[in-house]
Amino acid sequence: MSTNTREQFRPPNHPNEHFILTTVVGSYPKPKWLNRARDLYHGDLDVTAADRASDEPRGGFDVDVDFDERNWQEAKDDASRLITLEHERAGLDAVVDGEMRRNEMVEYFAHRIAGYEFNGPVKVWGHNYFDKPSVVDAVEYDETWLVEEFEFTNEVASRPVKVPITGPYTLANWSFNEHYDDGEALAYALAELVNLEVEKLVEAGARYVQIDEPALATTPDDHAIVGECLELIADGIPDDVRLGLHVCYGDYSRIYPEILDYPIHEFDVELCNGDYEQIDVFSEHEFTKDLALGVVDAHVAEVEPVSRIKENVKRGFEVVPPERLTVSPDCGLKLLPRKVAYGKMENMVTATREVEAELDAGEIEIGEAVSKAD
Repeated sequence: MSTNTREQFRPPNHPNEHFILTTVVGSYPKPKWLNRARDLYHGDLDVTAADRASDEPRGGFDVDVDFDERNWQEAKDDASRLITLEHERAGLDAVVDGEMRRNEMVEYFAHRIAGYEFNGPVKVWGHNYFDKPSVVDAVEYDETWLVEEFEFTNEVASRPVKVPITGPYTLANWSFNEHYDDGEALAYALAELVNLEVEKLVEAGARYVQIDEPALATTPDDHAIVGECLELIADGIPDDVRLGLHVCYGDYSRIYPEILDYPIHEFDVELCNGDYEQIDVFSEHEFTKDLALGVVDAHVAEVEPVSRIKENVKRGFEVVPPERLTVSPDCGLKLLPRKVAYGKMENMVTATREVEAELDAGEIEIGEAVSKAD
């Protein structure tokens, strides 16, 4: 997996000789009107007779008692278009639609995989509930999961589109297994399905696919299972398709350097939230993948200043040279106020372009990573 896949994402009018790829992990705050549209479609809004009779919009949303599938699809299309263009306005090199059509990263896919069923939400912590699915039969690829989402976003976007997809290990680990001998067997079966979906995405034109495996952060001893799943996913995928792996915050020393054997181009890590305490983990062995580094904190509702983000970007040069660095938020931004999420992206892009210009001018010492790469 040494193929250079990143130059295809350099904008044709890029202002600097150096190029550090900017993107987002995936999720983004949904417009409030989309949540109201969802509730209206599912019949969750408490619409009274007086509301129906009134000419005034209810809560800023015009009540339509016949809000059907066509209306709901149009609302999702509008939100996807809005957020894709918002990502472009912020200046990102590779954009996502913010996962506007997805409700939750396991539930969304489980509804589309034969063999899953739902029996109601389970309590996960405090007052939070998760509609945890059960695997009750052999999992099968019944319909495409993300191809229509990608095709719509790709038509809207003028920049390359990245496709985040929940990985098979997390799909297995965060489900009840009532059919397979163990979770490992279920993960491998799901990996075969993810491979089919990635093939369909590639046929549709996708060139940047990110596998999300947040469950690995809590069960790092299973890194070999994740590696086997990735081998199954990557089988037959063209070399020019960029494959990334995102793993949320955890003890990375328990999966490094083993992840260097994964058939991926890019490893996406969440280090900003931990003030880069673990960055030395990736210097103990030569980092042979591209590094996707979180440079703004997805868990803090403040927009970091450009000066601070620039210092965070430079931390990446302790591990890889600039031509192998991608920068993004630490994780998905969906829980933040939308204004804050946009500010983080905008400042992140500004900081990255300034770092590139300083690299062009020879003003930045990039240190040991360059000699390792040479």
